[in-house]
Amino acid sequence: MHQDYIKPDNWSIIEEGFDRDSVKSSESLFSLGNGRMGQRANFEESYSGETFQGSYIAGIYYPDKTKVGWWKNGYPEYFAKVLNAPNWIGIDIEINGENLDLNTCVSVDNFRRELNMKEGWYHRSFEAKLQNGTEISVNVCRFLSMELDESGCIHYEITPKNTDAKIVFKPYLDAGVHNEDANWEEKFWEPLGASHSGNEAFVTARTFKTHFTVTTFMHNAILLDGNAQAIDAERSSINNEKIVFGYAVAAAKGQTASIQKIGGYTASLNHTDTVLAAKDVIKSARAKGYETLLEEQAEAWAHIWEMSDITIDGDVKAQQGIRFNIFQLNQTYSGKDSRLNIGPKGFTGEKYGGSTYWDTEAYCIPFYMATKDQHVARNLLTYRYNQLDKAIENAAKLGFTNGAALYPMVTMNGEECHNEWEITFEEIHRNGAIAFAIYNYHRFTGDYSYIPEKGLEVLIGIARFWHQRATFSADKNQYVILGVTGPNEYENNVNNNWYTNYLAKWCIDYASQQIEKVKADFPADFARIMGKTKLDDVEILHWRKVADHMYFPFSEKFGVFLQQDGFLDKELVKVHDLDKSQRPINQKWSWDRILRSPYIKQADVLQGFYFFEDHFSMEQLEKHFDFYEPFTVHESSLSPCVHSIQAAVLGKMDMAYTFYLRTSRLDLDDYNKEVEEGCHITSMAGTWMSIVEGFGGMRVKDDVLHFTPRIPKEWKGYSFKINFRNQILKISVGANETKFSLEGDREVTVVVNGKAVSVEPNSLVTV
Repeated sequence: MHQDYIKPDNWSIIEEGFDRDSVKSSESLFSLGNGRMGQRANFEESYSGETFQGSYIAGIYYPDKTKVGWWKNGYPEYFAKVLNAPNWIGIDIEINGENLDLNTCVSVDNFRRELNMKEGWYHRSFEAKLQNGTEISVNVCRFLSMELDESGCIHYEITPKNTDAKIVFKPYLDAGVHNEDANWEEKFWEPLGASHSGNEAFVTARTFKTHFTVTTFMHNAILLDGNAQAIDAERSSINNEKIVFGYAVAAAKGQTASIQKIGGYTASLNHTDTVLAAKDVIKSARAKGYETLLEEQAEAWAHIWEMSDITIDGDVKAQQGIRFNIFQLNQTYSGKDSRLNIGPKGFTGEKYGGSTYWDTEAYCIPFYMATKDQHVARNLLTYRYNQLDKAIENAAKLGFTNGAALYPMVTMNGEECHNEWEITFEEIHRNGAIAFAIYNYHRFTGDYSYIPEKGLEVLIGIARFWHQRATFSADKNQYVILGVTGPNEYENNVNNNWYTNYLAKWCIDYASQQIEKVKADFPADFARIMGKTKLDDVEILHWRKVADHMYFPFSEKFGVFLQQDGFLDKELVKVHDLDKSQRPINQKWSWDRILRSPYIKQADVLQGFYFFEDHFSMEQLEKHFDFYEPFTVHESSLSPCVHSIQAAVLGKMDMAYTFYLRTSRLDLDDYNKEVEEGCHITSMAGTWMSIVEGFGGMRVKDDVLHFTPRIPKEWKGYSFKINFRNQILKISVGANETKFSLEGDREVTVVVNGKAVSVEPNSLVTV
């Protein structure tokens, strides 16, 4: 059973009723972010129940020393931790001498929280009876500003219901935080000092080892019935890492006392003097005021939704699911800063450590290319180019030479920091996803300039890696790739994973083609790159030999490529014949048993069919889908979206819809029983692809957009927008027709179900 307490709503995530058991899940689901920082939906006031405190700052991490039983040569030195940052949201509250704590209240009624995705704010309200008999009603609104992205605001209101009350607001800053997932229970922050003046306070701390300096700041204002009060703060417990202010307000029964708190972070990533910068942020925020900042927040989100919204008519749960996914992606990465990337948990939790996996290239880039300006996707590619030297170092640690590059499985700065042997050393297909993203970017945007400027060097490093990683098998008289883990992490150390072998061949072919093109069209860049990489024709001939003689395991009996050499040696029991009590197998079975089973964690062979769809016939796709999907347990968040797209292509619409719902509501319905650890941000981009590429059938072929629109029977219609080469195309799909409209300055030709259709600017075309 999956969870079902989130109320269906088109634009909001809503929880009604206070349930201690869902507090940690809700802390993930109601998370806020603005690309620069983010936080779980922890209560502002103290809470003695089960909670997972978390605030995070983009780009700030700690290298937690690797913890393994046996050290093997080539192991990464550390596992990069996304750091739990100092807490600025805290506001302890005392009412008639008693601390407000929802875990100890006599009663909590009418508890409701709402994450309004349309306007980008989080609201919580409840009525409570304290043990001293005081009854109160509380309203809290919080948002992280998209405009002033180093700041956020909290407006916290309390109304005593049955008596007058002395309310003491105790807003604080606390740098004495720890990570739940620390390997050695180390502290990651070193306090450098605290200061305050008037209603402002600053706590500065620096990370050990990486030496990022962060100033956490706050400014407080007190209101009674909406009117500002001149109340001096009492200062208490001021030390190097924590400052607490106290504001005592006498509120008559029925009067509303409130605090408006501005807080946030300024970091040495962006400022030389972080305290001075924090003062400037407070000044800017105060000059605008809470109401204006909230209005600007709604405008900023309106602008984002204008381009990235997907509407679904007639299916509220599906609509809520896709908007939640788009909202979280936009909260996580804005594309403003090419030093940043998209972590699998974004700002919603600590699991998975580093900021970048192959998810960025394989799943996220299509979303950002189509819903933002192309420079956002280019920034993501530039991120990898800037880390090419580290990728060459990573490969050298494993014994590769001559500028071969192995990009990391997980990274913050280009160094590998994932320490599971079978992933770090063997899941090398990630290298292919990075080359594919360069191809995909050029295919979609038409911007070739990235390749001669930066991309070709990346492609050469990757081709060199594949050339050296392949082994010549005298027995097969072909090249094989041994000891790998494919996307299906439920098979480790296998030989000839078809997807890995296919990617290796494709990467070499693609790199060779781009070398020829750059040589012909960009001679100056070509000379510079050849000088830098010392590449010559003889080496390229050696590459070509590997690509042209690559081995691909194939079963004549089933007429399919084999996931790896030994796949048919397994006991091929399909998932639907597996007892339900055994699921999910990653929580019920030993790893040994999983590795011997035929069960597939996520698309593997089918991931290759997704990337290279035009290399195979529809019959081949159907045969492989029908063979592999019945063995797939979808225990990776990245699995349902690829299967949804392929099911749609094959006209299996019921399956496509089921997979779509699963990917779009993976976190809202907590399918994998782990949402309390954080949301699955990168797979959310796959949800977008399920609609646009799956149901909408969007493809780019020879510089032209193609569509084969389909619609699930559960929907009356759906629509989405695509920014294709600076022209914005809106596609609205109904049961019997598809409408196209264009915001742009020149006519665009699209191909719909195989027929060319011309769309003029500011006109509607119905097919």
